[in-house]
Amino acid sequence: MPRGSGKFNKEKYQEKIALELNRYLRGVISDPRLMNCSITKVELNVDYSVAQVYWDTYDANHRGDIKAAIEQSSSKLRSLLAKNLELRHVPELKFHYDSQYEDEMKISLLLQQNKKDSNQ
Repeated sequence: MPRGSGKFNKEKYQEKIALELNRYLRGVISDPRLMNCSITKVELNVDYSVAQVYWDTYDANHRGDIKAAIEQSSSKLRSLLAKNLELRHVPELKFHYDSQYEDEMKISLLLQQNKKDSNQ
């Protein structure tokens, strides 16, 4: 667990983990499936033992391949975090696809359709 307490430090720690993971995906992990993957958000639980890591991709057609690659790289990513963040205990990484952008697009299309239907 990082030093300090409070929401500010937790947010900074989450941001640091996300930045480091993105750096590893671009330059350290050699799996080409991960080149179009970005970590969008990290959420730590109360005791910092588990990190919910959300990812997105520019290529939705390869989402399954990217998910498999992330899961295969999970232990390597965690090891890199331990080494580069100089932590005694690194949170367990649980990866989730971040569908926020797609959800926003669906809502936007529904709103546009609703507006079009109400104008007719």
